[in-house]
Amino acid sequence: MSVPGAKLRAPLPRRDLVARPRLIERLAPDPGEMPRFVLIAAPAGFGKTTLMTQWLAALPESHRVAWLSLDAGDSDVGRFLAHLVAAIQRTDPGVGADALALLAADRGAASDEALVSLVNDLEMFSGPMVLAVDDYHLVDDTAVDAAVGFLVDNLPPQVTLALTTRVDPALPLSRLRARGELAEVRAADLRFTGGEASAFLNDLMGLELDPELVAALEARTEGWAAGLQLAALSARSTTDAIEEFVAAFAGTHRFVLDYLVEEVLERQPDDVRGFLLDTCVLDQLTAPLCDALTGRTDGQQMLEHLERANVFVVPLDDHRVWWRYHHLFADALRARVASSDAQRVQALHRAAAQWYASRGMLDDAIPHAMSGADPELTADIVELALPGLRQRREDRALRRWLKAVPEDVVRRRALLATSYAWVKLSEGDVAGVEPWLALAEATLGEPDRATGVPASAELVPLVQMRDRELAQLPSMIEVYRAATAQARGDVDATVAHGRRALDLAEPVDHASRAAGAGFVGLAAWAAGDLETAVDTFSEAVASLHAAGLIADELGATVVLGNMWLARGSPVEARRLYERALAIADERAGPVLSTVGDVHVGLADVFREQGDLVEAAQHLELARELGDRASLLENRHRWRTTMAGLLRAEGDLDGTVAMLDQAEALFLPGYFPDVRPIAAVRARVRIAQGRLDDARSWARDCGVAETDAADYLAEFDQLTLARLRIAEGRPADALAAVDGAIAAAEALRRRGSVVEARVVKALALDAGGEAVAAAAELTTALELGIPVGYRRVFLDEGEPMTRLLAAVGRNAPPELADHIDELLVAAAERPTVRTPALTPSGEELSEREHEVLRLLATELTGPEIARQLFVSINTLRTHTKHIFTKLDVNTRRAAVHRAADAGLL
Repeated sequence: MSVPGAKLRAPLPRRDLVARPRLIERLAPDPGEMPRFVLIAAPAGFGKTTLMTQWLAALPESHRVAWLSLDAGDSDVGRFLAHLVAAIQRTDPGVGADALALLAADRGAASDEALVSLVNDLEMFSGPMVLAVDDYHLVDDTAVDAAVGFLVDNLPPQVTLALTTRVDPALPLSRLRARGELAEVRAADLRFTGGEASAFLNDLMGLELDPELVAALEARTEGWAAGLQLAALSARSTTDAIEEFVAAFAGTHRFVLDYLVEEVLERQPDDVRGFLLDTCVLDQLTAPLCDALTGRTDGQQMLEHLERANVFVVPLDDHRVWWRYHHLFADALRARVASSDAQRVQALHRAAAQWYASRGMLDDAIPHAMSGADPELTADIVELALPGLRQRREDRALRRWLKAVPEDVVRRRALLATSYAWVKLSEGDVAGVEPWLALAEATLGEPDRATGVPASAELVPLVQMRDRELAQLPSMIEVYRAATAQARGDVDATVAHGRRALDLAEPVDHASRAAGAGFVGLAAWAAGDLETAVDTFSEAVASLHAAGLIADELGATVVLGNMWLARGSPVEARRLYERALAIADERAGPVLSTVGDVHVGLADVFREQGDLVEAAQHLELARELGDRASLLENRHRWRTTMAGLLRAEGDLDGTVAMLDQAEALFLPGYFPDVRPIAAVRARVRIAQGRLDDARSWARDCGVAETDAADYLAEFDQLTLARLRIAEGRPADALAAVDGAIAAAEALRRRGSVVEARVVKALALDAGGEAVAAAAELTTALELGIPVGYRRVFLDEGEPMTRLLAAVGRNAPPELADHIDELLVAAAERPTVRTPALTPSGEELSEREHEVLRLLATELTGPEIARQLFVSINTLRTHTKHIFTKLDVNTRRAAVHRAADAGLL
């Protein structure tokens, strides 16, 4: 998410400010012992921001300051946290990368996870820091309050949180006071004393008032900084005697503000007054932008004049480029313009939108376009913003801005209508997708309309990206239709629309080609045509690579590896996964959302190849990366793969428990369900001798020997055959297996052929046909061993071990050697390391124990990383995993919990 730079720049303390050492001393008497929480709370115009900047400027240089100015748009916890991390990263770019990645994932619990990640990052970095948040009262969101409360409770000791606000925040202030962790300044403290008022009115504003007049103004304003400033501006321009002006100065704060703003405006020259009214709609001011609104060329001179005259402008940098009006002053100016000429306000907003958009600053342009009551201009800018929003995965902003465009305008624009169809699909409104796609299709042939945004060099790449999306719409419309058909379970329509998308996509339209090929590949997989599935899905992966969509490429590689495994080549699947991990390792930045899934895929290959230790290591790596490195639809696969590992070790009860967990996480419909979890569990029950449970599975799922030979039913059929063998009905097993063999051989699915022949060999052996059984197993071994299959034989247990031994006695030398390896593996049963358990039953690895012991010392995060010879990122991964297992959120809590449990 891009963040306007002005939000992250603290206003520079002016040299001509009234010194207020009494308040700075109140905030932090000893900079070496900073308070946990600083609160500057007072009504508008009391100088809260000014005091904050004065205090921060007085801190030692060793104190880093992260500044964030809030606005109403920050009333969204995700946006608030993203901006807060951006502010912190201006002081230390190494903090918060993982938190931003979590927020970008746009998941329900992302904000909570991002908070924990941010706190732990701050824990890792040494040195005092102040997180200064200005204008907190502009935020109206209980989720933001909860996030700030979490920070107050959990920030490391070297970090201070400081807020300015007009109203007390919904935070545990009483508790903080009782603990001595709160330093606060209130309106009574911020009121100017007589001496401060004299310094301001006479020394800064040059009024040369007698002490009694200063005291009168100080009393009338009650030390209110804004009131004093407005009074001074009016006093400098009044034609009345100063004594008469002071005597007449009275009223409530709101009345005084209205009166003095009117007096200031009326006393200004026409050109200054016009400039103020024309530019008051802006949140930030810069000379070219002001010129665009005023139609003049003196923006820079006017801004500098206003600063010198103390007319409520605040510089936002030290180069006199960006400024802002005092919030109260801007509000009063806007009210004045709106009451006299509402259409003028809309015209000013439109001019601001065009200026921002022409410079590529679309995030700033869209709110002004919306306020300008110009739906066509808003639509123009939203169209320009869409490609970047999709690329950055800013789905919330995309939905919000699309819905800001009136539907009648969306209906006339193919790009917006297609995007609206995507919104419907992402919200689960499958029936609502096609009407918008039909509207998009109907408007595709309309002539291009001129954009309402002035042409500029900055606009060229944005226009080019929009035009590319427009050119790709016919293909993308078919992609969305394929997605809709897939959601409905209509395989034929999925294939038809997927192929149509490929036909319509240009050779360089990599994203559309990837999506079209992907849907065709998934449909072919479901039909059992693994050759077509692999070929078309390989095209999808290549297109994603060409488009530079690395995270999507890795996620698609997981699917492609599964296809290769089913097709009968664990070796090729392993090559793909290892290449994908190499690509991920070469990439800088936070861990991608699909890396954990690649580790799980590779673990499954190693399990099948018989390398259980290597499989366990990759599963552990995936677990340490956590859910953020896994797509939602893949999260059950860690448990199904671990279940396979547990079965290889002979832990059948553990296997069933793991499968139960996997079933609870399974999301049907996204990929073909070629290995139903219920059938996997039934196989384990058969191995346990719990045949009634297996019979219940067959009955509940409606599986029978007479079912048609269908790929999606193949796993069930082979499971049923195993049940019949265990029941002493090998003839019935053969009836179920023969159809599966014929169908798999017809479509050259080697993996299916190997497994089906293994089951047929067992059925023949159980029926007393030893010679035929040996011949069938020999064929399965000759097909499966060269390409890496091992567990498909070993998981069959004692009956297979006996049959292997019998075949090995008469096998050719090379095959006999492989059989000997299988028999040795069956006898050894290598086990996965079982680490120690935390009080909640979670496992701590040996490395995690070592990290935990160091967390209990006084070492900083970088010092721990150096001692362990690992990077800060690796240390973060370990600590986050430890915190999860101990059910804590901070280093301090982890140490206490571990000590109580005797883990230290």
